[in-house]
Amino acid sequence: MLRIIGLMSGTSADGIDAALCEIDGEPPRLSAKIVKTRGVPYAPDVQTRILLACRPESGAVDELCRLNFALGEAFASAALELIADAGLQPSNIDLIGSHGQTVWHDVDGSGRVTATLQISEAAIIAERTGITTIHNFRPRDVAAGGQGAPLTGYADWLLLRHETRWRAIQNIGGMGNVTFLPPLSDTTSPPIAFDTGPGNALIDGAVTIVTDKLMRYDADGRIAASGRIDSNWLEMLTDDAYFQRAPPKTTGRELFGADRAAALVAEGKTRSLADADIVATLTALTAASIADAYQRFAPAPIADIILGGGGARNPVLVERLREWLHPAAVLTHEDIGMDSDFKEALVFALLAYETWHARPGTHPAITGARQGAVLGQITPGANYVDLLRRTWVK
Repeated sequence: MLRIIGLMSGTSADGIDAALCEIDGEPPRLSAKIVKTRGVPYAPDVQTRILLACRPESGAVDELCRLNFALGEAFASAALELIADAGLQPSNIDLIGSHGQTVWHDVDGSGRVTATLQISEAAIIAERTGITTIHNFRPRDVAAGGQGAPLTGYADWLLLRHETRWRAIQNIGGMGNVTFLPPLSDTTSPPIAFDTGPGNALIDGAVTIVTDKLMRYDADGRIAASGRIDSNWLEMLTDDAYFQRAPPKTTGRELFGADRAAALVAEGKTRSLADADIVATLTALTAASIADAYQRFAPAPIADIILGGGGARNPVLVERLREWLHPAAVLTHEDIGMDSDFKEALVFALLAYETWHARPGTHPAITGARQGAVLGQITPGANYVDLLRRTWVK
């Protein structure tokens, strides 16, 4: 058994999720549990720096360089705070698996990923904590012809299949992504995973604009609940070419980010919509794009939909999903015994575990790669030689 800390910051760039996990075994008999968690919000100026870095017109190379080191310090601090919360010492931790912060995910017109960049300097994490750090997971899958995402899909494949029912594991972070999982009784069907489109990014962007930055997100869906959906506009928005593209596919803020949100708010104004109507329609767009993805691409009827990410806490969005995905049961990760707020941090702890054991961290059916690949790069910490002796030297 290894103790591993998973570190994750999503496309919403609202903070760092840190999860201390205990992981043992090997596929298909692999166990992983979250022991302790800590969420560390970014200061408003740090979030602003990240969001500016995600835009070509403001992501200057000198700022990217500085931000990479600043986020390394922030990730290291989050890990150390979590260790203290757990009443442990850094010497009690075997590995850190850090996803970092995505600032750009480059997809060409055909849907092929040509490059991807996640920042948060792992050398700083390893130096400050003394813990061997595995990081930069996405590029190896891209090099093997894959999308480099969604990497959560492989963890879903390892941990969340049902004995007899098809499941959809639906994350709604800044972007939405789904993994369609065949039951364990089905020994032939592969998993399918892809980004469904916008999750919270367009909603958050619109709320930030219409409240003049007083609010960064629609807490409890209150703004959307007070508005009405413009059905004609929604139909136009769901005709986006991305939704029609077959998986494997991925997207990000380069398509559904701040610029798109600003353009949609302006378009809503030209349609004489109230602010709440714009937010209601964009909330419906996230739900409609998810429902449309299931109708187009699910390989079998889905019995259970398990929601995670911040969107799972938006009751208006969840109600739309229940309405449009009926008769599937719409559940949360908590309903199956997993902390949805820290599920992605668990994923990167699990991927670090697989990398340390020289096993692939992807499934070709999920990312579209030519083959599964061992993911990430290893930055030795002070515990590196001891960890090698304990886990590799027979």
